[in-house]
Amino acid sequence: MSSFRRDFITKPIFSLARGVLPAMSDTEREALEAGDVWWDADLFAGNPDWSKLLAYPQAVLTAEEKAFLNGPVDELCAMLDDWKINWEWRDLPSEAWDFIKRQKFFGMIIPKEFGGLGFSPYAHSEVVRKLSTRSLAAAVTVMVPNSLGPGELLMRFGTKDQRERWLPRLADGRDIPCFGLTSPEAGSDAASMIDSGIICKGNFEGREVLGLRLNWHKRYITLGPVATLLGLAFKAYDPDHLVGQQEDLGITVALIPTHLPGVEIGHRHLPAMQVFQNGPNWGHDVFIPMDYIIGGQERLGQGWKMLMTALAAGRGISLPSLSAAGAAFAARTTGAYARVREQFGISIGKFEGIEEPLARIAGIAYLLDAARRLTCAALNQGHHPAVISGIMKLQATERMRIAIDDAMDIHGGKAVIDGPQNYLGSLYRSVPVGITVEGANILTRNLIVFGQGAIRAHPYLLEEMNALGDDDRARGLDAFDKALWKHVGHSFITLFRAWGRSWSFGMFAPAPDAGDATRFYRQLSRYSAGFALCADMALLTLGGALKRKEMLSARFGDILSELYLLSAALKRWQDEGREPADFAALQWCMAQGFKTIENRFAEIMANLPNRFVGIVLKFLIQPFGARVVGPSDLVVHQCAQLVLEPSAARDRLTPDLAHVDDDGGPARLEKAFLLVAATEDIAKRMRAAHLHDSREVVKRGVITQAEGDQLAAAHEAVAKVIEVDDFAPEALSPIYKKAADVHQFFQEIGEQRAAS
Repeated sequence: MSSFRRDFITKPIFSLARGVLPAMSDTEREALEAGDVWWDADLFAGNPDWSKLLAYPQAVLTAEEKAFLNGPVDELCAMLDDWKINWEWRDLPSEAWDFIKRQKFFGMIIPKEFGGLGFSPYAHSEVVRKLSTRSLAAAVTVMVPNSLGPGELLMRFGTKDQRERWLPRLADGRDIPCFGLTSPEAGSDAASMIDSGIICKGNFEGREVLGLRLNWHKRYITLGPVATLLGLAFKAYDPDHLVGQQEDLGITVALIPTHLPGVEIGHRHLPAMQVFQNGPNWGHDVFIPMDYIIGGQERLGQGWKMLMTALAAGRGISLPSLSAAGAAFAARTTGAYARVREQFGISIGKFEGIEEPLARIAGIAYLLDAARRLTCAALNQGHHPAVISGIMKLQATERMRIAIDDAMDIHGGKAVIDGPQNYLGSLYRSVPVGITVEGANILTRNLIVFGQGAIRAHPYLLEEMNALGDDDRARGLDAFDKALWKHVGHSFITLFRAWGRSWSFGMFAPAPDAGDATRFYRQLSRYSAGFALCADMALLTLGGALKRKEMLSARFGDILSELYLLSAALKRWQDEGREPADFAALQWCMAQGFKTIENRFAEIMANLPNRFVGIVLKFLIQPFGARVVGPSDLVVHQCAQLVLEPSAARDRLTPDLAHVDDDGGPARLEKAFLLVAATEDIAKRMRAAHLHDSREVVKRGVITQAEGDQLAAAHEAVAKVIEVDDFAPEALSPIYKKAADVHQFFQEIGEQRAAS
């Protein structure tokens, strides 16, 4: 029976599919093969196993990692002055650079056997998180060597000699690394780079060896201006066939000590007024021996796969950590500011117009940190989930943008006027950097999340594609036959599952016993089944053309992203003991996420080119249209309250931020917030007496002298918080300084004449 099916049913389908399957470039294939799948595979299959999610171990810090976070990291935070770093020094102070090297911040992920700290991905994330709430320049300086760069590539792909030579130097800061990938000709399209390495013989350190003569131009390279060891991506060529018959060998990565003749570094970019070291570099006829290729000669042409494998992990840590920290920082500071700032005689946090963006900030902070922790848990277990890392980079930076915009709106002029007391301005200016780097968000949303996820996370699609691409036609037909009919069976099961769960509004969908959150699991089970069915139908009707339907792909990616992020929020609530006080944040996340999912479903079904399939899917999945309207006003109010009062819930929402008691903006704000909260009852009694002079209130016995002093201290603290900076003209512009100097010169001349 199986042979009849294969020969008479599968074979024509196989032949047709081989004919229409678009050719896959080497860079596309290597990107698909990078990393692995994890919880995203459950979501894509349409029937997530919630017991598996809840059983995943939490990401936790070791005692050594905690000591580092509470020791060297706090010490580094204390020596950072973000205003001076950005506007006076245009760099980290020299003592910070020395401390970073001495304490091995650059070697957090390097194993102890090579002199590094051997920290987990979660510890790396926590360090970046805390530093970024003190100084973005410091956070970026520390995170880049521990993300995509020579260190990680050496650990994964380097030879034994390379690891023993370079890793100790990277760990203790003797070498500062950077990685050169982006060139003017090729940003996201690395295959278009023209940076080249020609295999030839040359002299190196007094001996003739086989190597490569390199020419390149890179830009946007973080730590590039100060790097001593450059990881470089280029295209290798062998025109004289010195290593084989193939001339075009493909993208390769190598180590380039920047002191070599022909290397030019030192110029700097200024990315959105952020002063972390970033700039272009060039190489002109730079010769390196073959053993400078990471992994040695046998790794010629494997550079893109190596980079994608490293990025599958690094992209899930650095920018998501910075973004989650930014949202938490915005939640803590904006909630405090909304509490202490009064207009029309009441705290602005009591206005519903303020509550709405404040709840959005708090909800985003809860969601992003939940997703960060879940992703770090996967990385701690040794997974390298490429699709999830793409989701995290995209969604974390986009949602940080929303949170920071809302924070700016609530702070008003306080956040607009720059100066040492403005704790939001630098964070606001940095947002476009996160949006752009490590895969621009437009590209990631429209092409990568669903485009990569549909193949990697789908239970059968990659098997089918591999079978179709098999050079042995008979073997490919056998493999395709097995995968195809499993896929068909899966599709029928998914159809009835999605139909039943949608028409019953998820009432009978599987869910763990999670108290008040059980209904959320049911809805995610419902949406996951609907997503799996819609994805299968889109792939069936569009085939390879789906990757050119970028708006459809983006909507599918949005649904997959929401499924992952909301799963993480449920996992966080469970792991933290189902705290009732935190439930409002969870409710906000779910209502907002469900609204996005339902709207994306409606948009997909309205825009599928095959209108018959679109109508059928609407009947099966969304017969009554998109019905979720987002968080209710009550949920918004409850969520906003989480950051308007000092509480354990507020601390859980905004944990492990930098707290430096230096009378700077955040420290002043926190002091005023606590004083205002502590004097709330005193202020109420004063207002009830219809008196505004605290001395008169004390005199009449409405409050005691001690309470009056406490209230005065709160008012003084608030006055300091709402202050903004101003500058003498000559402090801002050399034009004014020159005029002032000329004025002073003539004034002194006049005084001298008067005296004579």
